[in-house]
Amino acid sequence: MQVVGKDILDLSGRAALVTGGGQGAGRGIALALAQHGAAVAVNDFVLERAEAVAEEIRAFGGKATAVQADVCDYASVKAAFDAATAALGPITLLVNNAGMAGPTDKMGRSPEFWEADPAEWPRFFNTNLYGVMNCCHVAVPAMIAAGQGGRIVTIVSDSGRLGEQRLAAYAAAKAGAAGFVRSLAKEAGRYGITCNAVSLSTLEPAMPPEQLEAFMANEGVKKQLSQYTIRRFGKPDDVAAMCLFLCSEGASWITGQTYPVNGGYSFAV
Repeated sequence: MQVVGKDILDLSGRAALVTGGGQGAGRGIALALAQHGAAVAVNDFVLERAEAVAEEIRAFGGKATAVQADVCDYASVKAAFDAATAALGPITLLVNNAGMAGPTDKMGRSPEFWEADPAEWPRFFNTNLYGVMNCCHVAVPAMIAAGQGGRIVTIVSDSGRLGEQRLAAYAAAKAGAAGFVRSLAKEAGRYGITCNAVSLSTLEPAMPPEQLEAFMANEGVKKQLSQYTIRRFGKPDDVAAMCLFLCSEGASWITGQTYPVNGGYSFAV
């Protein structure tokens, strides 16, 4: 029987770690989890970015700590989880948000696959696939030991669901992460741990208002937006809302799924 007045999104008593949480969607996710009661470890490759978001959380009365780590490096991930656990208690919510082209490279379209330099492939796989695996490998034993169940949410991409030209390595890495999520869901489910993915299309770039206005007026951007049922790019709050739900008790019987949050760029069937 449902208890009247119970907030199914309440994360009080939980501790979360959000990778790539120092900016963009990661920042939005960290803030949303904290606003619903979770203590949040904000991870970023750049510690100053993570600390700025942790301070935002502390400013509205939430509990947060900043942890630096390169998710591509297993020892770095382990140290970050150890620090987060020491500060906040057992980490039972994990959002694998770090991605794109890695911590130092900008995302951009590659040449056609057969013309691309194979030396470029690892920068996509290291963050988008191995980074997710590193974090889950560290997080799951602690979730099991805590005995509270657990939630793992991994940000993937419509590039991995649909394929995108000149993004083959990135698409492959994101598709790999989605497949990993499904397999991990089957292994971890008996411990009450759910594992799901959120598939994104293009998010609105973080720019000053004047620069953003000029960007949105570009004919190429208008053409791109014409492919969206809801004619705008995504915002951090769009991503954060789905991650919040998947981390909550409201999603306790949902696992192994990939949810497109993409303005109708593509439909799931």
